[in-house]
Amino acid sequence: MLLVLFVALVGWGTPSEAQADTVKIYVHYDAGWGNGLSIRGSSAPLRWASGTSMTWTSGNTWVWEAPPNLSNFDFKVLVNDQKWSVGGNYKVTAAMSRSIHIYPFFGTPKGRIITLPDFFSPQLNNRRNVNIYLPPSYGENLAKNYPVLYMHDGQNLFDARTAFGGVEWQVDETMDRLVGEGAIREAIVVGINNTADRIGEYTPSTDSAYGGGEADTYLDFIQQTLKPYIDTHYRTLTSVSDTLMVGSSLGGLLSCYAGWTRSSVYGSVGCMSSSFWWDDETFSHAVEVYQGKKPERFYLDAGGNNDGATETARFRDELLADGYVSGADLLHIYDPIGMHNESSWARRLPKALAYLLPVEWEIRRS
Repeated sequence: MLLVLFVALVGWGTPSEAQADTVKIYVHYDAGWGNGLSIRGSSAPLRWASGTSMTWTSGNTWVWEAPPNLSNFDFKVLVNDQKWSVGGNYKVTAAMSRSIHIYPFFGTPKGRIITLPDFFSPQLNNRRNVNIYLPPSYGENLAKNYPVLYMHDGQNLFDARTAFGGVEWQVDETMDRLVGEGAIREAIVVGINNTADRIGEYTPSTDSAYGGGEADTYLDFIQQTLKPYIDTHYRTLTSVSDTLMVGSSLGGLLSCYAGWTRSSVYGSVGCMSSSFWWDDETFSHAVEVYQGKKPERFYLDAGGNNDGATETARFRDELLADGYVSGADLLHIYDPIGMHNESSWARRLPKALAYLLPVEWEIRRS
């Protein structure tokens, strides 16, 4: 059974004004010479049993205009009325913009990994591999641009041969599966390998027992060197809402710190089993003192087996006091059996991705 893809778009003027306009669906896809696109849907004149042809306009754009009385319906797009697009149904409601843009694909939901070897950081004067996951449609629908998710400990994300303890996060397999199910947006994932100075690079302040405190320099490397490279060489969406960061342990602390101190860059952050204990919870205390919000969305989690659950709950409460709303712009997951390891993070990753890459944001705003 196909999942429903909910669309949250900005309406034109008041709801009554929006309802006065007919819905126009624009599909951006190069169907190839001699091929056409059709639309099937839940309400007449659309049907699920057979398709209605879409009209080619120019370039790779196809359009279908609904009759004036049709404002609430589900739909799906097909090539030659035979091959269905991957993912869930699209859902249109009267409250949405009357101009809806989608960027489907029809091939196998499987992305690919490429590696930038020995990527140089002038800020840190060191090199590391950067592993990039390109989503399933990247090579098929060249009209589409993608949000970018930056993740730390990159050698642990995609390949058990390089992962700590031989256990990977299975980021690529999880992304592929959730995209195929219509459960998340497609996204480019940039996995940044750590270095021998992981503690220094991932910590925002100096701990009396462990040192550290080079997080701002590391984040400068991402913002000033790596992100411009990614945005130049790949088809990315560059808005704050389309730029995310996720990490675990010290990488979780770092991700929260990045979202809080660089909210003009990162709109959503995922902080898994975060080391909020670092430097006597100095960062948490700074969030507690501040009144107001920073990034758009926080994902927090921790396990019940020596995984910082108490400190994570305390950080959650500080965010709630700052105005975040549980279930809306803040999601906190407590995993009773969770441990501080890759297998626990891999198991919770689908929940994090579903929250940070909500499928309703997949539709392009007109």
